[in-house]
Amino acid sequence: MMRIQRAVGAIVGSAVGDALGGPFEFGPPGAFSARFPVPGAGGEMSGGGGWDPGEATDDTQMAVLVADSLLERGGLDLPDVFARFRRWAAAGPKDIGLQTEDVLTNGMPWDLAAALHFQVNRRAAGNGSLMRASTSAVYFAPAGREASMDAARRIAALTHGDRAAWEGTAILHELIRVTFEDTDPLTALPHVLALVHPDHRGRYAAVLAPDWHPDRATEFNGAVWPCLGSAVWALRTTTCFEDAVRAAVDLGGDTDTVAAVTGALAGAYYGPDAIPAPWTRPLHVPLPGFDGRVLRLPELLDLAHRLTEAAPHKP
Repeated sequence: MMRIQRAVGAIVGSAVGDALGGPFEFGPPGAFSARFPVPGAGGEMSGGGGWDPGEATDDTQMAVLVADSLLERGGLDLPDVFARFRRWAAAGPKDIGLQTEDVLTNGMPWDLAAALHFQVNRRAAGNGSLMRASTSAVYFAPAGREASMDAARRIAALTHGDRAAWEGTAILHELIRVTFEDTDPLTALPHVLALVHPDHRGRYAAVLAPDWHPDRATEFNGAVWPCLGSAVWALRTTTCFEDAVRAAVDLGGDTDTVAAVTGALAGAYYGPDAIPAPWTRPLHVPLPGFDGRVLRLPELLDLAHRLTEAAPHKP
C-alpha cells in the first residue's frame, strides 16, 4: 500500500472514529451495538448527544489545528500550535477536556501552562494529547523514529504536564510510522516499548500486552494508558476497520477518543478503501474560532496529501 493511502487512512479513520463515538461518550458498554446491531447496515452516523450526524469533536478539531500549524509554519512551531489551541478554546467549542481547557485558559505562557497545571493538580495523564495525534504522526513519519517520537512528546507537553501522556502519544506516533513502512504495528510493539521512558515502560507494557483486555483497566478510559491499550486491543481482536471501530465505541466511556485513536491505527493499517463510505459522506469538522471553517472529506483528503508532501525526511 502506498504511503499516501496509509496517511489518508490514518487521518480520515481517526475523524470517522471520533464522529461515530461522540454521541456515545460517557455511555455504557454495548450501547453502539444495541442501537446498530447489524454491521454494514448503515445509519450509524446519525448524531445525537448534542452532535450533528457526522460531526467530529474536539479530538479531530485539535488534530486539524496541529496540521494547519505544521503546514503554515513549515515545521513544528510550538508557540504557534499553542496559540491556535488557545484561540479555538476561547471560541467555546462544544466539547473540550477539563484539563485542556484549564491549561489553555489559565493565562500562562505556552511553555509553562501545562507544567504549572501538573504541579498544582498532580493529575495530567488524560488522553487529550493522544486524541489529536493523527496529523502529526502522518507529518513526522518520514523523519524517522527518533524525530517522530520527539515531536509527539513536545506537542503533548503543550497541554499535558505528565510524562505518561507524552509517552503514550510517542507510542502512537511510532505505531503509525511503522505501519507506513508496511510493518505490522502489533508485531512491532516490543521494539516500540523499548523506546518508552523507563519510568513508564512497565505500565504501557501491561496495557499493550497481547492478553490485556479493557475490562482489566484500572482507570477510566479517559486516561492515556487504557485509551491506548483499548485502541490496540480493538485492532488486535478484529479483522477490518469497521469492526475495530465498532469494538472501540462499544467499550463505552470516552468513546470518541478511544474510537479516534482506534480509527487512526486501523485506518493506517487497512487503508482508506476499508472505511465505509456511509461513514465518510456526512463527516465534517467545524473549527470554532476560525471564521466558520468546516472541513469535509475533500478537505481532509487534501490535508493528508499536503502533510505527506510537506513532511520532513531523514537527513
